[in-house]
Amino acid sequence: MDEQRARRGGGPRRAWGGPPAVRRPGGWQGPPWWNRRDGDEEDTLPRWPWRTTLLLTVFVLIGSNFAAHAQSDREPLNLLARALLVAGSGLLLWRHRHPRLVVFGTAACVMVYLGAGYPYGPVFLTVAVACFSAVLAGHRKAAWGALGMLWAAHLLVGHWLYRWLPPNDDSAASWGGEIAVATWMVVIVALSELARVRREQWARDRAERAQASKRRADEERLRIARELHDVLAHSISVINVQAGVGLALLDSDPEQARTALTTIKAASKEALGEVRQVLDTLRTPGDAPRAPAPGLDRLPELVEQAAGAGLTVVVETRGAQRALTPGTDLAAFRIVQEALTNVVRHSGSRRARVLVDRMAGALRLRIDDDGPATGADAGGSGNGLAGMRERAAALGGTIEAGPRDDGGFRVLALLPLKLKEDR
Repeated sequence: MDEQRARRGGGPRRAWGGPPAVRRPGGWQGPPWWNRRDGDEEDTLPRWPWRTTLLLTVFVLIGSNFAAHAQSDREPLNLLARALLVAGSGLLLWRHRHPRLVVFGTAACVMVYLGAGYPYGPVFLTVAVACFSAVLAGHRKAAWGALGMLWAAHLLVGHWLYRWLPPNDDSAASWGGEIAVATWMVVIVALSELARVRREQWARDRAERAQASKRRADEERLRIARELHDVLAHSISVINVQAGVGLALLDSDPEQARTALTTIKAASKEALGEVRQVLDTLRTPGDAPRAPAPGLDRLPELVEQAAGAGLTVVVETRGAQRALTPGTDLAAFRIVQEALTNVVRHSGSRRARVLVDRMAGALRLRIDDDGPATGADAGGSGNGLAGMRERAAALGGTIEAGPRDDGGFRVLALLPLKLKEDR
């Protein structure tokens, strides 16, 4: 029955009628935390460190046997000693879930073990591992407190209580030994703190890398959205105007309507080609584009397309004609394209002027129309000016756009001029 339920995705049901278990890596591990009853396993906690705890317990037991043979003046290992060794090591099984209790528990086991006069040995390793886990978990004061308690107990036993504690006829501990124990504890704390700092640094580095990757992805999405907007906005504006002309002249002047349809075909073909080029960069990231990105050398095509939409564009260039970097060239072309698209959509003027001025260290673009604004809804997205500003800002430039005093509209862009030879 449970197997059939598991195939249907429900998971096996508990024997007492509780909620179904959830399939997670490693098998059925109980219901989710929001549907867990008292006594259900808390599977969101860290895994139990069975293997390392078992290996450490075996190492402590075997190492303590060797230490007992080498320290004949100490009490021999008996059942109580082995129980303390196993208890101190066994507590490490909970070091990821209850690090504070484990570090004090292991320290207490070692205190009783040393107070009973048993031989020194790898028993201190349990305290070191517990302290390491507590510091990494963020319980630094608990780790320091447990080690301080253990050292204070060692001082008390070695310099006062040794008279009444086994082994018999024991003498006071040397201060050199006490310094060695204190040094050992300082080393444990220092290594634990170093590991904590390194882990926190790794976590910050991972978070920064993830944030940088997300930021790059957002910037790439914004760039693609900007490219698609500029390509489609201009082409659709031309198509919209020519479609209106064709419909108006379809009966009275079929030849003019045919010309409008020809312009629509050319504009749509060019738009499809540019959209395909943008999408190809998504399908094959890192590959070189199949066609060069548009630049100011394609201004004559832009003027011709604007003429097809009924807009006369006069282009004036100033300064030395030198090749720009691809990014600057593309941004300049898109800014002029978007500005002319806005003239077609929003201006009653059928004439625009474009100035391309290569000044010393900067490229200045000025697009003017004589207006007035039509005031009609041209169906735009309203993102044209924002896109132009984003393009300019990405290159360290600026955009100013607004009405002129004589009633027209002006777009003025200033882009840092970086030539190919300067790269």
